[in-house]
Amino acid sequence: QMADPFLYNTGERSHYGCLGHEVQIEYLKAYVCRPSFSTDKAVIVVHDVFGWRFPDIRYIVDLMAGHGYIAICPDFFKGTKPWTSTDHWADFPDWMKNHDPMKVDKEADVVLKYLKEQCGAKKIGVVGFSWGGMAVHHLMLKNPQFTAGVSLYGIIRDSEERYSLLNPTFFIFGEKDHTISLDQVFLLEDKLKQYCKVPYKIKVYPGQVHGFAQLKPEDMKPEDKPYIEEARRDMIDWIKMFV
Repeated sequence: QMADPFLYNTGERSHYGCLGHEVQIEYLKAYVCRPSFSTDKAVIVVHDVFGWRFPDIRYIVDLMAGHGYIAICPDFFKGTKPWTSTDHWADFPDWMKNHDPMKVDKEADVVLKYLKEQCGAKKIGVVGFSWGGMAVHHLMLKNPQFTAGVSLYGIIRDSEERYSLLNPTFFIFGEKDHTISLDQVFLLEDKLKQYCKVPYKIKVYPGQVHGFAQLKPEDMKPEDKPYIEEARRDMIDWIKMFV
C-alpha cells in the first residue's frame, strides 16, 4: 500500500531557519508560528511520516502564518520516533500500526482547545500532507470544529463512511503518485458526487510524485516548481475561502 520508498529524497535538505517557536500543550509538543498582526483564524498543519520537526513541514507552518493564520503543527506521534529515510521499508507496515492517521482525534481536540482558549481562535482549518492528508480526511469526517480542510496526497481507503464530509474539503494529488493511483482518485470523486453535502474539490497536478507540495523553494526542480507553487496557492486559496 504505502510501503515503497517515497520518490522524493528526504536526505538532501537545505537548512531551514524557522520563524516560529515550540510550545508544550498538555502532553503534546507543538511548533507554532503567528502572523505579525492579531487574528482569530488558525490552521492546524498535520505532518507526514517524518514528523513535526521535519524542516519542510515547518516551512509550511511559516507559510500559513505569512498568510495571516495562527499556524500550528503538533507532534501527532506524541514523542515517539518518526519514520526516517534510513529506516527499512519492510518495517513500514508495523510502524504504521503504531502510528494510525485515523487515531488523531484526542490530539486534535487538545490543540483545538488551546487555539480557542489561549489564542482566541474562532475559525480553524486543517491541512495535512501524506500521513497528515489521511488524518485530515478522517478529521473532516468526524470533527465539525474544523471550518475547512485540505488533504494533500492522503486518503482513507477502506471505509464506506469516508464520503460524508462535514465541512468544505479539498483533495490535492500528484498524477505520478505511486501510493495513490488515479483509479482511487476517480473513485473518490465519484463517491463524493453521490454522498457529499458540502463543497469539495479534487485536483490532480501533472507529472507530480508523492510528497511534491511541501518542498522548500531551494529544493524544487525547475520543471516541478510551477505545479508545486500552484498546489500551494490552491491550498491557501481554499483555506482563505472558508476560514
